[in-house]
Amino acid sequence: MLPRFDLTDPKAALTLLEDVTTNVKQIQDSVLEAILSRNAQTEYLRGLLNGQVDKESFKKNVPVVTYEDFRSYTDRLTNGEPYDLISDRPISLFLASSGTSAGVPKFIPLTAEEFEQRISFGSLYRCLLYKHIKGLNQGKALTFYFVTGQIKTVSGLLAMSMITCILKRLNTTNSLLWDKLQVSPHEIATCVDTTQSMYCQLLCGLLQRDNVARLGAPFASTFVKVMKFLENHWHELCSNIRTGRLSDWITDAQCVSGIAKFLTAPNPDLANLIEQECSKPSWEAIVTRLWRKAKCIEAVITGAMAQYIPLLEFYGGSLPLVSSWYGGSECFAGVNVNPLSKPSDVSYTIIPSMGYFEFLEVEKDQKTCHDPVKNPVVVDLVDVQIGHDYELVVTTFSGLYRYRVGDVLRVTGFHNNAPNVRFVGRHNVVLSVGMDKTNEEDLLKAVKNGKLLLEPYDIMVMDFTSRVDLSSFPGHYVLYWELGSKTKDAKLEPDPNVLEECCFTIEKSFDTVYRMERKYDKNIGPLEIKVVNPGAFDELMNLFLSRGSSVSQYKTPRSVTNEEALKILEANVVSKFLSRQTPSWELHELHSNR
Repeated sequence: MLPRFDLTDPKAALTLLEDVTTNVKQIQDSVLEAILSRNAQTEYLRGLLNGQVDKESFKKNVPVVTYEDFRSYTDRLTNGEPYDLISDRPISLFLASSGTSAGVPKFIPLTAEEFEQRISFGSLYRCLLYKHIKGLNQGKALTFYFVTGQIKTVSGLLAMSMITCILKRLNTTNSLLWDKLQVSPHEIATCVDTTQSMYCQLLCGLLQRDNVARLGAPFASTFVKVMKFLENHWHELCSNIRTGRLSDWITDAQCVSGIAKFLTAPNPDLANLIEQECSKPSWEAIVTRLWRKAKCIEAVITGAMAQYIPLLEFYGGSLPLVSSWYGGSECFAGVNVNPLSKPSDVSYTIIPSMGYFEFLEVEKDQKTCHDPVKNPVVVDLVDVQIGHDYELVVTTFSGLYRYRVGDVLRVTGFHNNAPNVRFVGRHNVVLSVGMDKTNEEDLLKAVKNGKLLLEPYDIMVMDFTSRVDLSSFPGHYVLYWELGSKTKDAKLEPDPNVLEECCFTIEKSFDTVYRMERKYDKNIGPLEIKVVNPGAFDELMNLFLSRGSSVSQYKTPRSVTNEEALKILEANVVSKFLSRQTPSWELHELHSNR
Protein backbone atom coordinates (compact mmCIF):
# COMPACT_ATOMS: atom_id res chain seq x y z
CA MET A 1 0.00 0.00 0.00
CA LEU A 2 1.04 3.61 -0.50
CA PRO A 3 2.68 4.66 2.79
CA ARG A 4 0.79 7.31 4.77
CA PHE A 5 2.07 10.87 4.49
CA ASP A 6 0.89 14.40 5.19
CA LEU A 7 -1.43 15.23 2.27
CA THR A 8 -0.65 18.94 2.69
CA ASP A 9 3.16 18.52 2.63
CA PRO A 10 4.50 18.68 -0.98
CA LYS A 11 8.06 17.74 0.05
CA ALA A 12 6.88 14.58 1.78
CA ALA A 13 4.90 13.56 -1.31
CA LEU A 14 7.82 14.16 -3.69
CA THR A 15 10.22 12.27 -1.41
CA LEU A 16 7.78 9.37 -1.29
CA LEU A 17 7.50 9.39 -5.09
CA GLU A 18 11.27 9.05 -5.44
CA ASP A 19 11.38 6.23 -2.87
CA VAL A 20 8.61 4.10 -4.38
CA THR A 21 9.93 4.48 -7.94
CA THR A 22 13.43 3.46 -6.84
CA ASN A 23 12.62 0.33 -4.79
CA VAL A 24 10.26 -1.12 -7.36
CA LYS A 25 10.98 -4.85 -7.09
CA GLN A 26 10.93 -4.90 -3.30
CA ILE A 27 7.68 -2.94 -3.17
CA GLN A 28 5.97 -5.09 -5.80
CA ASP A 29 6.97 -8.30 -4.01
CA SER A 30 5.76 -6.96 -0.67
CA VAL A 31 2.46 -5.77 -2.20
CA LEU A 32 1.76 -9.21 -3.67
CA GLU A 33 2.76 -10.92 -0.42
CA ALA A 34 0.40 -8.67 1.56
CA ILE A 35 -2.51 -9.25 -0.83
CA LEU A 36 -2.08 -13.04 -0.86
CA SER A 37 -1.48 -13.48 2.87
CA ARG A 38 -4.58 -11.46 3.67
CA ASN A 39 -6.86 -13.00 1.07
CA ALA A 40 -5.65 -16.60 0.81
CA GLN A 41 -8.76 -17.91 2.58
CA THR A 42 -11.25 -16.14 0.33
CA GLU A 43 -13.36 -18.45 -1.79
CA TYR A 44 -11.72 -17.23 -4.99
CA LEU A 45 -8.10 -17.85 -3.95
CA ARG A 46 -8.67 -20.82 -1.66
CA GLY A 47 -9.69 -23.02 -4.55
CA LEU A 48 -6.69 -21.96 -6.63
CA LEU A 49 -3.82 -21.70 -4.14
CA ASN A 50 -4.72 -24.29 -1.47
CA GLY A 51 -3.03 -22.14 1.15
CA GLN A 52 0.13 -21.47 -0.86
CA VAL A 53 0.84 -17.72 -0.86
CA ASP A 54 4.20 -17.57 -2.62
CA LYS A 55 4.66 -15.70 -5.89
CA GLU A 56 5.45 -18.82 -7.91
CA SER A 57 2.22 -20.55 -6.88
CA PHE A 58 0.28 -17.39 -7.62
CA LYS A 59 1.60 -17.13 -11.17
CA LYS A 60 1.21 -20.85 -11.80
CA ASN A 61 -2.29 -21.37 -10.44
CA VAL A 62 -4.18 -18.07 -10.62
CA PRO A 63 -5.46 -17.46 -14.16
CA VAL A 64 -5.36 -14.16 -16.05
CA VAL A 65 -9.02 -13.14 -16.35
CA THR A 66 -11.34 -10.65 -18.02
CA TYR A 67 -14.40 -9.03 -16.50
CA GLU A 68 -16.62 -11.68 -18.08
CA ASP A 69 -14.60 -14.36 -16.27
CA PHE A 70 -15.00 -12.45 -13.00
CA ARG A 71 -18.61 -11.33 -13.45
CA SER A 72 -20.14 -14.27 -11.54
CA TYR A 73 -18.36 -13.09 -8.37
CA THR A 74 -19.52 -9.48 -8.69
CA ASP A 75 -23.04 -10.73 -9.41
CA ARG A 76 -22.99 -12.80 -6.23
CA LEU A 77 -21.64 -9.89 -4.20
CA THR A 78 -24.24 -7.44 -5.51
CA ASN A 79 -26.91 -10.02 -4.68
CA GLY A 80 -25.89 -10.13 -1.04
CA GLU A 81 -23.31 -12.91 -0.64
CA PRO A 82 -20.50 -12.17 1.87
CA TYR A 83 -17.40 -10.17 0.95
CA ASP A 84 -15.07 -13.09 1.74
CA LEU A 85 -15.82 -14.43 -1.71
CA ILE A 86 -12.90 -12.25 -2.87
CA SER A 87 -11.59 -10.13 0.04
CA ASP A 88 -10.77 -10.33 3.73
CA ARG A 89 -12.06 -6.75 4.18
CA PRO A 90 -15.65 -5.59 3.70
CA ILE A 91 -16.53 -4.24 0.26
CA SER A 92 -17.72 -0.70 0.87
CA LEU A 93 -19.17 -0.05 -2.61
CA PHE A 94 -18.94 -0.91 -6.29
CA LEU A 95 -17.45 1.39 -8.89
CA ALA A 96 -19.46 1.57 -12.11
CA SER A 97 -16.96 1.84 -14.92
CA SER A 98 -17.50 4.17 -17.88
CA GLY A 99 -18.77 1.18 -19.83
CA THR A 100 -18.24 -0.32 -23.27
CA SER A 101 -19.32 0.33 -26.86
CA ALA A 102 -22.54 -1.45 -25.93
CA GLY A 103 -23.11 1.05 -23.11
CA VAL A 104 -23.09 -1.49 -20.27
CA PRO A 105 -21.11 -0.47 -17.14
CA LYS A 106 -19.01 -2.92 -15.16
CA PHE A 107 -19.17 -3.17 -11.35
CA ILE A 108 -15.72 -3.14 -9.69
CA PRO A 109 -15.47 -3.83 -5.91
CA LEU A 110 -13.75 -1.26 -3.67
CA THR A 111 -12.80 -1.45 0.01
CA ALA A 112 -12.60 1.57 2.32
CA GLU A 113 -8.86 1.00 2.66
CA GLU A 114 -8.23 1.23 -1.06
CA PHE A 115 -10.44 4.30 -1.32
CA GLU A 116 -8.15 6.10 1.14
CA GLN A 117 -5.21 4.89 -0.92
CA ARG A 118 -6.63 6.61 -3.99
CA ILE A 119 -7.16 9.88 -2.11
CA SER A 120 -3.47 9.83 -1.16
CA PHE A 121 -2.55 9.06 -4.77
CA GLY A 122 -4.16 12.35 -5.79
CA SER A 123 -1.78 14.27 -3.57
CA LEU A 124 1.19 12.81 -5.45
CA TYR A 125 0.30 14.25 -8.84
CA ARG A 126 -0.94 17.53 -7.34
CA CYS A 127 2.50 18.11 -5.81
CA LEU A 128 4.13 17.45 -9.19
CA LEU A 129 1.98 20.21 -10.69
CA TYR A 130 3.07 22.68 -8.02
CA LYS A 131 6.70 21.74 -8.58
CA HIS A 132 6.69 22.25 -12.35
CA ILE A 133 4.16 25.08 -12.86
CA LYS A 134 5.17 28.23 -11.04
CA GLY A 135 2.44 30.28 -9.40
CA LEU A 136 -0.10 27.48 -9.44
CA ASN A 137 -0.47 27.59 -5.66
CA GLN A 138 -1.34 31.30 -5.77
CA GLY A 139 -4.89 30.54 -6.81
CA LYS A 140 -7.47 27.76 -6.96
CA ALA A 141 -8.61 25.22 -9.53
CA LEU A 142 -11.78 25.53 -11.58
CA THR A 143 -12.17 21.79 -12.19
CA PHE A 144 -15.49 20.69 -13.60
CA TYR A 145 -16.69 17.58 -11.76
CA PHE A 146 -20.10 15.98 -12.09
CA VAL A 147 -21.76 13.26 -10.05
CA THR A 148 -24.29 10.70 -11.16
CA GLY A 149 -27.06 8.85 -9.42
CA GLN A 150 -26.18 5.91 -7.20
CA ILE A 151 -27.51 2.40 -7.78
CA LYS A 152 -28.52 0.44 -4.69
CA THR A 153 -27.77 -3.24 -5.22
CA VAL A 154 -29.68 -6.15 -3.64
CA SER A 155 -26.85 -6.42 -1.10
CA GLY A 156 -27.55 -2.87 0.08
CA LEU A 157 -24.20 -1.68 -1.25
CA LEU A 158 -24.16 1.28 -3.61
CA ALA A 159 -22.68 1.36 -7.11
CA MET A 160 -21.43 4.67 -8.50
CA SER A 161 -18.77 6.23 -10.70
CA MET A 162 -15.29 6.81 -9.31
CA ILE A 163 -15.71 10.60 -9.46
CA THR A 164 -19.04 10.34 -7.61
CA CYS A 165 -17.41 8.10 -5.01
CA ILE A 166 -14.63 10.60 -4.31
CA LEU A 167 -16.92 13.63 -4.19
CA LYS A 168 -19.60 12.00 -2.05
CA ARG A 169 -17.21 10.43 0.46
CA LEU A 170 -14.95 13.31 1.33
CA ASN A 171 -14.62 13.42 5.09
CA THR A 172 -14.38 16.66 7.09
CA THR A 173 -10.59 16.96 6.70
CA ASN A 174 -10.65 16.33 2.95
CA SER A 175 -13.62 18.65 2.40
CA LEU A 176 -11.61 21.43 4.02
CA LEU A 177 -8.81 20.57 1.59
CA TRP A 178 -11.38 20.79 -1.24
CA ASP A 179 -12.35 24.33 -0.24
CA LYS A 180 -8.68 25.26 -0.17
CA LEU A 181 -8.04 23.89 -3.67
CA GLN A 182 -11.27 24.36 -5.65
CA VAL A 183 -13.16 27.47 -6.75
CA SER A 184 -16.60 25.82 -6.84
CA PRO A 185 -18.06 24.79 -3.48
CA HIS A 186 -18.31 21.08 -2.80
CA GLU A 187 -22.11 21.32 -2.62
CA ILE A 188 -22.34 22.54 -6.23
CA ALA A 189 -19.97 19.85 -7.52
CA THR A 190 -22.12 17.17 -5.85
CA CYS A 191 -25.42 18.39 -7.33
CA VAL A 192 -26.95 15.47 -9.26
CA ASP A 193 -28.50 17.78 -11.89
CA THR A 194 -25.63 18.04 -14.36
CA THR A 195 -26.99 21.08 -16.20
CA GLN A 196 -27.57 23.13 -13.03
CA SER A 197 -24.20 22.04 -11.66
CA MET A 198 -22.36 22.99 -14.86
CA TYR A 199 -24.06 26.38 -14.98
CA CYS A 200 -23.25 27.17 -11.37
CA GLN A 201 -19.66 25.95 -11.60
CA LEU A 202 -19.13 28.28 -14.55
CA LEU A 203 -20.82 31.13 -12.67
CA CYS A 204 -18.53 30.55 -9.68
CA GLY A 205 -15.51 30.51 -11.97
CA LEU A 206 -16.48 33.77 -13.66
CA LEU A 207 -17.28 35.54 -10.39
CA GLN A 208 -13.86 34.51 -9.04
CA ARG A 209 -11.98 34.77 -12.33
CA ASP A 210 -8.92 36.40 -10.76
CA ASN A 211 -8.57 33.56 -8.28
CA VAL A 212 -8.46 30.80 -10.92
CA ALA A 213 -4.94 29.43 -11.38
CA ARG A 214 -5.89 26.41 -13.49
CA LEU A 215 -8.91 24.95 -15.22
CA GLY A 216 -9.74 21.38 -16.06
CA ALA A 217 -11.96 18.32 -15.98
CA PRO A 218 -11.30 14.60 -15.52
CA PHE A 219 -11.27 14.08 -19.31
CA ALA A 220 -10.66 16.38 -22.27
CA SER A 221 -14.10 15.55 -23.68
CA THR A 222 -15.76 16.88 -20.51
CA PHE A 223 -13.86 20.16 -20.72
CA VAL A 224 -14.88 20.61 -24.37
CA LYS A 225 -18.50 19.97 -23.38
CA VAL A 226 -18.24 22.71 -20.74
CA MET A 227 -16.81 25.17 -23.28
CA LYS A 228 -19.69 24.42 -25.68
CA PHE A 229 -22.12 24.97 -22.80
CA LEU A 230 -20.48 28.33 -22.05
CA GLU A 231 -20.89 29.35 -25.70
CA ASN A 232 -24.62 28.73 -25.41
CA HIS A 233 -25.16 30.32 -21.96
CA TRP A 234 -22.77 33.26 -21.62
CA HIS A 235 -25.56 35.81 -22.24
CA GLU A 236 -27.52 34.44 -19.28
CA LEU A 237 -24.44 34.16 -17.07
CA CYS A 238 -23.63 37.82 -17.76
CA SER A 239 -27.21 38.76 -16.88
CA ASN A 240 -26.90 36.96 -13.53
CA ILE A 241 -23.65 38.77 -12.78
CA ARG A 242 -24.98 42.15 -13.91
CA THR A 243 -28.13 41.95 -11.76
CA GLY A 244 -26.71 39.92 -8.87
CA ARG A 245 -29.65 37.54 -9.27
CA LEU A 246 -29.55 33.84 -10.08
CA SER A 247 -31.70 32.50 -12.93
CA ASP A 248 -35.06 31.17 -11.79
CA TRP A 249 -34.51 27.74 -13.39
CA ILE A 250 -31.67 27.03 -10.93
CA THR A 251 -33.74 25.38 -8.22
CA ASP A 252 -31.45 22.72 -6.77
CA ALA A 253 -30.95 23.56 -3.09
CA GLN A 254 -27.23 22.72 -3.17
CA CYS A 255 -26.60 24.96 -6.18
CA VAL A 256 -28.67 27.83 -4.76
CA SER A 257 -26.88 27.63 -1.42
CA GLY A 258 -23.42 27.29 -2.97
CA ILE A 259 -23.74 30.18 -5.41
CA ALA A 260 -25.20 32.48 -2.74
CA LYS A 261 -21.71 32.71 -1.21
CA PHE A 262 -20.42 34.50 -4.32
CA LEU A 263 -23.36 36.09 -6.14
CA THR A 264 -23.95 38.69 -3.45
CA ALA A 265 -24.45 41.95 -5.38
CA PRO A 266 -24.74 43.33 -8.93
CA ASN A 267 -21.41 43.55 -10.77
CA PRO A 268 -22.03 45.28 -14.13
CA ASP A 269 -18.32 45.93 -14.75
CA LEU A 270 -17.49 42.22 -14.63
CA ALA A 271 -20.54 41.37 -16.76
CA ASN A 272 -19.46 43.92 -19.40
CA LEU A 273 -15.93 42.54 -19.46
CA ILE A 274 -17.14 38.95 -19.98
CA GLU A 275 -19.66 40.08 -22.58
CA GLN A 276 -16.95 41.94 -24.47
CA GLU A 277 -14.80 38.81 -24.76
CA CYS A 278 -17.60 36.32 -25.48
CA SER A 279 -19.19 38.46 -28.20
CA LYS A 280 -16.03 38.56 -30.33
CA PRO A 281 -16.24 36.68 -33.68
CA SER A 282 -13.85 33.92 -32.61
CA TRP A 283 -13.62 31.97 -29.37
CA GLU A 284 -9.96 31.21 -29.87
CA ALA A 285 -8.06 31.54 -26.56
CA ILE A 286 -11.32 32.29 -24.71
CA VAL A 287 -9.97 30.55 -21.60
CA THR A 288 -7.01 32.91 -21.26
CA ARG A 289 -9.20 35.90 -22.09
CA LEU A 290 -11.72 35.10 -19.36
CA TRP A 291 -9.30 33.64 -16.79
CA ARG A 292 -6.20 35.74 -17.31
CA LYS A 293 -4.25 34.23 -14.39
CA ALA A 294 -4.74 30.61 -15.47
CA LYS A 295 -1.50 28.64 -15.81
CA CYS A 296 -2.74 25.43 -17.47
CA ILE A 297 -5.65 23.22 -18.49
CA GLU A 298 -5.64 19.87 -16.73
CA ALA A 299 -7.41 16.84 -18.23
CA VAL A 300 -6.62 13.38 -19.54
CA ILE A 301 -5.57 13.95 -23.16
CA THR A 302 -4.10 10.55 -24.03
CA GLY A 303 -5.65 7.60 -25.85
CA ALA A 304 -9.12 8.36 -27.18
CA MET A 305 -8.94 11.82 -25.58
CA ALA A 306 -6.10 12.84 -27.93
CA GLN A 307 -8.63 13.80 -30.61
CA TYR A 308 -9.75 16.73 -28.41
CA ILE A 309 -6.26 18.26 -28.19
CA PRO A 310 -6.84 20.68 -31.14
CA LEU A 311 -10.05 21.90 -29.48
CA LEU A 312 -8.33 22.40 -26.12
CA GLU A 313 -5.52 24.29 -27.85
CA PHE A 314 -8.10 26.41 -29.66
CA TYR A 315 -10.00 27.32 -26.49
CA GLY A 316 -6.89 27.51 -24.30
CA GLY A 317 -4.59 29.52 -26.53
CA SER A 318 -1.04 29.17 -25.28
CA LEU A 319 -1.91 27.43 -22.01
CA PRO A 320 -0.07 24.13 -21.40
CA LEU A 321 -2.24 21.01 -21.52
CA VAL A 322 -1.50 18.81 -18.53
CA SER A 323 -2.44 15.12 -18.38
CA SER A 324 -1.65 14.30 -14.77
CA TRP A 325 -2.45 10.68 -14.08
CA TYR A 326 -3.43 7.29 -15.44
CA GLY A 327 -5.91 4.89 -13.88
CA GLY A 328 -9.44 3.63 -13.90
CA SER A 329 -12.15 2.06 -11.77
CA GLU A 330 -9.99 -1.05 -11.37
CA CYS A 331 -6.87 0.68 -10.08
CA PHE A 332 -5.04 4.02 -9.96
CA ALA A 333 -1.71 3.21 -11.57
CA GLY A 334 0.52 6.07 -12.75
CA VAL A 335 1.39 9.75 -12.61
CA ASN A 336 2.94 12.09 -15.17
CA VAL A 337 6.23 13.14 -13.58
CA ASN A 338 6.80 15.65 -16.42
CA PRO A 339 3.46 17.48 -16.49
CA LEU A 340 4.68 20.11 -18.98
CA SER A 341 5.62 17.56 -21.63
CA LYS A 342 4.02 17.96 -25.05
CA PRO A 343 0.68 16.17 -25.42
CA SER A 344 2.23 13.76 -27.92
CA ASP A 345 5.00 12.89 -25.43
CA VAL A 346 2.87 12.27 -22.33
CA SER A 347 3.85 9.18 -20.36
CA TYR A 348 2.84 7.97 -16.92
CA THR A 349 5.18 6.50 -14.32
CA ILE A 350 3.70 3.38 -12.73
CA ILE A 351 3.49 3.70 -8.93
CA PRO A 352 4.39 0.18 -7.65
CA SER A 353 2.65 0.51 -4.28
CA MET A 354 -0.84 0.98 -5.78
CA GLY A 355 -1.31 -2.69 -6.64
CA TYR A 356 0.51 -5.66 -8.09
CA PHE A 357 1.12 -5.02 -11.77
CA GLU A 358 1.80 -7.51 -14.53
CA PHE A 359 1.96 -6.96 -18.26
CA LEU A 360 0.52 -9.17 -20.99
CA GLU A 361 2.63 -8.79 -24.12
CA VAL A 362 0.77 -7.44 -27.14
CA GLU A 363 1.61 -8.57 -30.68
CA LYS A 364 1.91 -5.25 -32.50
CA ASP A 365 1.38 -6.59 -36.00
CA GLN A 366 -1.63 -8.65 -35.05
CA LYS A 367 -2.83 -5.95 -32.61
CA THR A 368 -3.95 -8.63 -30.18
CA CYS A 369 -2.66 -10.00 -26.91
CA HIS A 370 -1.21 -13.44 -26.56
CA ASP A 371 -3.88 -15.89 -25.48
CA PRO A 372 -3.33 -15.90 -21.69
CA VAL A 373 -4.54 -19.50 -21.47
CA LYS A 374 -2.77 -21.14 -24.41
CA ASN A 375 0.32 -18.97 -24.63
CA PRO A 376 0.77 -16.72 -21.61
CA VAL A 377 3.49 -14.10 -22.05
CA VAL A 378 3.07 -12.15 -18.82
CA VAL A 379 5.97 -10.20 -17.37
CA ASP A 380 6.49 -8.37 -14.09
CA LEU A 381 6.65 -4.60 -13.75
CA VAL A 382 10.44 -4.64 -13.53
CA ASP A 383 10.84 -6.81 -16.64
CA VAL A 384 9.04 -4.71 -19.27
CA GLN A 385 11.08 -3.52 -22.25
CA ILE A 386 11.22 -0.08 -23.81
CA GLY A 387 9.28 0.11 -27.06
CA HIS A 388 7.14 -2.94 -26.31
CA ASP A 389 3.35 -2.87 -25.98
CA TYR A 390 1.55 -4.58 -23.11
CA GLU A 391 -1.94 -4.95 -21.74
CA LEU A 392 -2.10 -4.03 -18.06
CA VAL A 393 -3.00 -6.85 -15.63
CA VAL A 394 -3.72 -5.86 -12.01
CA THR A 395 -4.07 -7.57 -8.66
CA THR A 396 -5.58 -5.30 -6.02
CA PHE A 397 -6.33 -5.15 -2.30
CA SER A 398 -10.06 -4.99 -3.14
CA GLY A 399 -10.27 -8.47 -4.65
CA LEU A 400 -9.22 -8.35 -8.29
CA TYR A 401 -6.68 -11.05 -9.14
CA ARG A 402 -4.69 -11.01 -12.40
CA TYR A 403 -7.44 -8.91 -13.94
CA ARG A 404 -7.03 -7.70 -17.53
CA VAL A 405 -7.82 -3.98 -17.52
CA GLY A 406 -8.03 -3.87 -21.32
CA ASP A 407 -5.64 -0.92 -21.76
CA VAL A 408 -2.66 -1.23 -24.08
CA LEU A 409 0.40 0.61 -22.78
CA ARG A 410 3.68 1.29 -24.57
CA VAL A 411 6.84 1.48 -22.46
CA THR A 412 8.69 4.72 -23.26
CA GLY A 413 11.42 4.71 -20.60
CA PHE A 414 11.93 4.65 -16.84
CA HIS A 415 11.75 7.09 -13.94
CA ASN A 416 14.32 5.65 -11.56
CA ASN A 417 13.36 1.95 -11.76
CA ALA A 418 9.65 2.39 -12.51
CA PRO A 419 8.54 2.18 -16.15
CA ASN A 420 7.03 5.13 -17.96
CA VAL A 421 4.14 4.10 -20.18
CA ARG A 422 2.12 5.80 -22.88
CA PHE A 423 -1.55 4.97 -23.12
CA VAL A 424 -2.07 3.54 -26.61
CA GLY A 425 -5.74 2.56 -26.40
CA ARG A 426 -7.99 -0.37 -25.70
CA HIS A 427 -6.59 -3.74 -26.76
CA ASN A 428 -9.65 -5.00 -28.54
CA VAL A 429 -10.20 -4.36 -32.22
CA VAL A 430 -12.50 -1.41 -32.92
CA LEU A 431 -13.37 -2.07 -36.59
CA SER A 432 -13.13 -5.17 -38.76
CA VAL A 433 -14.89 -6.24 -41.95
CA GLY A 434 -12.84 -9.38 -42.58
CA MET A 435 -9.10 -9.89 -42.39
CA ASP A 436 -8.59 -6.21 -41.50
CA LYS A 437 -8.14 -5.39 -37.80
CA THR A 438 -8.23 -1.67 -36.98
CA ASN A 439 -7.64 -0.81 -33.34
CA GLU A 440 -8.31 2.42 -31.50
CA GLU A 441 -4.82 3.84 -31.97
CA ASP A 442 -4.89 3.27 -35.73
CA LEU A 443 -8.37 4.79 -36.01
CA LEU A 444 -7.40 7.91 -34.05
CA LYS A 445 -4.26 8.44 -36.15
CA ALA A 446 -6.18 8.02 -39.40
CA VAL A 447 -8.93 10.43 -38.36
CA LYS A 448 -6.30 12.94 -37.24
CA ASN A 449 -4.79 12.85 -40.74
CA GLY A 450 -8.21 13.29 -42.32
CA LYS A 451 -9.12 16.25 -40.08
CA LEU A 452 -6.06 18.19 -41.26
CA LEU A 453 -7.77 18.76 -44.61
CA LEU A 454 -10.50 20.79 -42.87
CA GLU A 455 -8.12 23.26 -41.18
CA PRO A 456 -7.82 25.70 -44.14
CA TYR A 457 -11.60 26.12 -43.93
CA ASP A 458 -11.61 26.82 -40.15
CA ILE A 459 -13.70 23.69 -39.60
CA MET A 460 -13.11 21.37 -36.66
CA VAL A 461 -14.29 17.85 -35.88
CA MET A 462 -15.97 18.27 -32.50
CA ASP A 463 -16.46 14.55 -31.91
CA PHE A 464 -16.68 11.28 -33.80
CA THR A 465 -17.45 7.60 -33.57
CA SER A 466 -17.57 4.72 -36.02
CA ARG A 467 -19.11 1.40 -36.95
CA VAL A 468 -18.88 -1.32 -39.58
CA ASP A 469 -21.76 -1.45 -42.06
CA LEU A 470 -22.33 -5.01 -43.28
CA SER A 471 -25.78 -4.37 -44.76
CA SER A 472 -24.29 -4.52 -48.26
CA PHE A 473 -21.38 -6.37 -49.81
CA PRO A 474 -18.61 -5.65 -49.38
CA GLY A 475 -18.92 -4.19 -45.91
CA HIS A 476 -17.32 -0.85 -45.15
CA TYR A 477 -16.30 1.51 -42.33
CA VAL A 478 -18.64 4.37 -41.39
CA LEU A 479 -17.49 7.43 -39.45
CA TYR A 480 -19.96 9.83 -37.80
CA TRP A 481 -18.54 13.36 -37.57
CA GLU A 482 -19.96 16.34 -35.71
CA LEU A 483 -18.43 19.49 -37.16
CA GLY A 484 -17.87 22.94 -35.65
CA SER A 485 -16.40 26.23 -36.79
CA LYS A 486 -13.59 28.35 -35.37
CA THR A 487 -15.69 31.42 -36.20
CA LYS A 488 -18.97 32.09 -34.39
CA ASP A 489 -22.20 31.65 -36.35
CA ALA A 490 -20.34 30.48 -39.47
CA LYS A 491 -22.24 28.14 -41.78
CA LEU A 492 -20.97 24.58 -41.74
CA GLU A 493 -21.07 23.76 -45.42
CA PRO A 494 -17.77 22.02 -46.25
CA ASP A 495 -16.97 21.36 -49.89
CA PRO A 496 -18.09 17.79 -50.73
CA ASN A 497 -14.81 17.26 -52.56
CA VAL A 498 -12.92 18.07 -49.36
CA LEU A 499 -14.95 15.55 -47.33
CA GLU A 500 -14.44 12.90 -49.99
CA GLU A 501 -10.72 13.59 -49.83
CA CYS A 502 -10.92 13.22 -46.02
CA CYS A 503 -12.39 9.75 -46.58
CA PHE A 504 -9.54 8.79 -48.89
CA THR A 505 -6.85 10.23 -46.60
CA ILE A 506 -8.22 8.23 -43.66
CA GLU A 507 -8.25 5.03 -45.72
CA LYS A 508 -4.72 5.64 -46.90
CA SER A 509 -3.64 5.97 -43.25
CA PHE A 510 -4.82 2.46 -42.36
CA ASP A 511 -2.48 -0.52 -42.41
CA THR A 512 -1.36 -2.81 -45.23
CA VAL A 513 -4.06 -5.41 -44.67
CA TYR A 514 -6.86 -2.86 -44.94
CA ARG A 515 -5.45 -1.31 -48.09
CA MET A 516 -4.85 -4.70 -49.73
CA GLU A 517 -8.39 -5.84 -48.88
CA ARG A 518 -9.80 -2.53 -50.07
CA LYS A 519 -8.04 -2.11 -53.42
CA TYR A 520 -6.87 -5.49 -54.65
CA ASP A 521 -9.06 -8.11 -52.97
CA LYS A 522 -12.10 -5.78 -52.97
CA ASN A 523 -13.33 -7.27 -49.69
CA ILE A 524 -13.90 -3.81 -48.17
CA GLY A 525 -16.05 -1.05 -49.66
CA PRO A 526 -15.25 2.69 -49.73
CA LEU A 527 -15.10 4.37 -46.32
CA GLU A 528 -18.06 6.64 -45.58
CA ILE A 529 -18.26 9.82 -43.49
CA LYS A 530 -21.70 10.81 -42.21
CA VAL A 531 -21.92 14.37 -40.88
CA VAL A 532 -24.41 14.69 -38.02
CA ASN A 533 -26.29 17.63 -36.51
CA PRO A 534 -24.65 19.70 -33.75
CA GLY A 535 -25.71 18.14 -30.46
CA ALA A 536 -25.93 14.58 -31.80
CA PHE A 537 -23.11 13.45 -29.53
CA ASP A 538 -24.83 15.05 -26.54
CA GLU A 539 -27.84 12.84 -27.32
CA LEU A 540 -25.51 9.85 -27.56
CA MET A 541 -23.97 10.71 -24.20
CA ASN A 542 -27.38 11.09 -22.59
CA LEU A 543 -28.26 7.56 -23.71
CA PHE A 544 -25.20 6.12 -22.01
CA LEU A 545 -25.71 8.29 -18.93
CA SER A 546 -29.19 6.82 -18.58
CA ARG A 547 -27.51 3.42 -18.32
CA GLY A 548 -25.22 4.31 -15.44
CA SER A 549 -22.28 6.14 -17.01
CA SER A 550 -20.98 9.36 -15.41
CA VAL A 551 -20.60 12.75 -17.12
CA SER A 552 -17.17 13.16 -15.52
CA GLN A 553 -15.99 9.74 -16.68
CA TYR A 554 -17.90 9.48 -19.96
CA LYS A 555 -15.80 8.88 -23.04
CA THR A 556 -17.40 8.80 -26.47
CA PRO A 557 -17.06 5.19 -27.69
CA ARG A 558 -14.84 5.06 -30.74
CA SER A 559 -17.04 2.36 -32.23
CA VAL A 560 -20.74 1.85 -31.62
CA THR A 561 -22.70 -1.40 -31.79
CA ASN A 562 -25.66 -0.50 -29.58
CA GLU A 563 -28.84 -0.32 -31.67
CA GLU A 564 -30.33 2.63 -29.76
CA ALA A 565 -27.09 4.57 -30.15
CA LEU A 566 -27.02 3.89 -33.87
CA LYS A 567 -30.62 5.08 -34.21
CA ILE A 568 -29.66 8.39 -32.55
CA LEU A 569 -26.71 8.86 -34.89
CA GLU A 570 -28.61 7.92 -38.03
CA ALA A 571 -31.50 10.22 -37.11
CA ASN A 572 -29.04 13.13 -36.96
CA VAL A 573 -27.24 12.50 -40.27
CA VAL A 574 -27.35 15.61 -42.50
CA SER A 575 -24.92 14.61 -45.26
CA LYS A 576 -22.91 11.61 -46.46
CA PHE A 577 -19.59 11.33 -48.28
CA LEU A 578 -17.86 8.30 -49.78
CA SER A 579 -14.21 7.68 -50.52
CA ARG A 580 -13.03 6.92 -54.03
CA GLN A 581 -14.40 3.73 -55.54
CA THR A 582 -10.91 2.80 -56.78
CA PRO A 583 -8.13 3.92 -54.43
CA SER A 584 -5.01 5.31 -56.06
CA TRP A 585 -2.38 3.86 -53.75
CA GLU A 586 0.03 1.45 -55.38
CA LEU A 587 1.68 -1.78 -54.29
CA HIS A 588 4.93 -0.04 -53.39
CA GLU A 589 2.98 2.18 -50.94
CA LEU A 590 1.35 -0.65 -49.06
CA HIS A 591 4.09 -0.92 -46.44
CA SER A 592 4.47 2.84 -45.89
CA ASN A 593 2.21 3.00 -42.82
CA ARG A 594 3.24 -0.09 -40.96
